[in-house]
Amino acid sequence: MKNIKSDLNNRVLVLDGAMGSLIQQYKFTEADYRGARFANIEQSVKGNNDLLTLT
Repeated sequence: MKNIKSDLNNRVLVLDGAMGSLIQQYKFTEADYRGARFANIEQSVKGNNDLLTLT
C-alpha cells in the first residue's frame, strides 16, 4: 500500500477489478439499466454496466 500511495504522487494509476462480476449478482433488469435518462431509447441496454454510473 505504501508503494501505491507513493506512485499516486507521481503518476495516474488505473486499478481494475471484477466489478462486472459483482454487479451481475444483482440481476438487474432492462429497466434498472435504463433509469429515467435512457427510458426511451430503442436498443437494449441490459448488461451495459457503464450506464449504471449515469442512471
